[in-house]
Amino acid sequence: MKRRNFVKSTTVATACTITAPSLLFARDLWNINKVRVGVIGVGARGLGTLELCLLRADVEVTAICDIDPITVAKAEKMITKTGKKQPQYFTAGHEAYKKLLEQKDVDAVIICTPWEWHTPMSVDAMNAGKAVACEVAGAMSLDECWQLVRIYERTRTPFMIMENVCYRRDVMAVLNMARKDMFGEMIHLEGGYQHDLREVKFNDGVNYYGGGVEFGEKGYSEAKWRTTHSVYRNGDLYPTHGIGPVGSFINNNRGNRFEYLTSMASKAKGLHQYIVNHPKGGTNHPNAKVNFRLGDVVTTNIMTANGETITLSHDTNLPRPYSLGFRVQGTKGIWMDVNKSLYLEGKSPAHKWEVAEPYLKEYDHPLWKKYAEDAAGAGHGGMDWFVLNAFFEALKRNEPMPLDVYDHASWAAITCLSEQSIAQGGEPQAFPDFTDGKWMNRKPIFALDDRY
Repeated sequence: MKRRNFVKSTTVATACTITAPSLLFARDLWNINKVRVGVIGVGARGLGTLELCLLRADVEVTAICDIDPITVAKAEKMITKTGKKQPQYFTAGHEAYKKLLEQKDVDAVIICTPWEWHTPMSVDAMNAGKAVACEVAGAMSLDECWQLVRIYERTRTPFMIMENVCYRRDVMAVLNMARKDMFGEMIHLEGGYQHDLREVKFNDGVNYYGGGVEFGEKGYSEAKWRTTHSVYRNGDLYPTHGIGPVGSFINNNRGNRFEYLTSMASKAKGLHQYIVNHPKGGTNHPNAKVNFRLGDVVTTNIMTANGETITLSHDTNLPRPYSLGFRVQGTKGIWMDVNKSLYLEGKSPAHKWEVAEPYLKEYDHPLWKKYAEDAAGAGHGGMDWFVLNAFFEALKRNEPMPLDVYDHASWAAITCLSEQSIAQGGEPQAFPDFTDGKWMNRKPIFALDDRY
């Protein structure tokens, strides 16, 4: 799918749904003990989410939608092993999810589909009165971000962006330390998505996570859709793992906001070299002739209303170890995850790094102290359990989502704004104020205690 078709398909789908009659809730739907869930998309990410849902006593999976018979079969097998009742399946084409949204026994949906489907599915779900837990990605357009915000404001349907890294154990411990003023006033922060995904982007249709140099229709799983973004887009395609946690440190949308950004991209060589040097590729392989637009390293700098600076990195097409590259720096000290170290003025040896681990244990966030055992074995070191638990707990208690639609809009907009900045030679791009000024008076709510 070409980039213009990404935008076109998303815009058309959401344009159709945005004119639907508003559904305002007169019933107190969310004060419930058990949430009936529909999972849309049970690929690699969706199956992990489905597994966590099946383990919960307060969740009943009543519907599943996916158009890939292989992944549907895996979901059926997983549910059979639990001994639970099979849900209703919706598999008949790209619009099948709309039938799922018509079901009365679905209170909420979890969206784990390719990026370009996140907004139309979320919009349709909110219009249908289904609470939304949506997986992360950058936006296809700024208009997408506004659509989500306006639909939420019109319907007040609960919406949460499922940014699991916000719940990473070391990040939350450092957040706990920051709230105790151990780093002083925030000055500069860094994060990003630095992850060698070449084997994910290219697949042979048999071996998931590597084995070939095919993508699109010849690919499998993420290779079917993710690589196409690298062909047609040049920007920070996946900003939320870095900016989500950083946003919690500086209270984004709650007393602070992102004001503008500038971005630049390196040349694009990594994916071409991967194809040329791969045993199933070579210089004569058709994909060796593909011109990838996405720079191998995209660097974005953000200025906030309160004067902090933020640097984000997107680096997925070169050989490298995994790192999100977090840095939290204030007037009293600094923490960096890449060297697992920190420095606190007046406590650390002068001008010398200290190992961060003892501090991380001492200031372990109350959520992790309470729920570490429950999260043991869950995906991504337990983070997946925490973010899903937060969604269900907020929903059951009829309370605001800790990572809400305004968070998602401001994070996802980075993709579009970085594309524009790169295309304009690094020109600054202003962030829309998706809160319409409400950021000045909104109070922080994320992970303030051990509830969720």
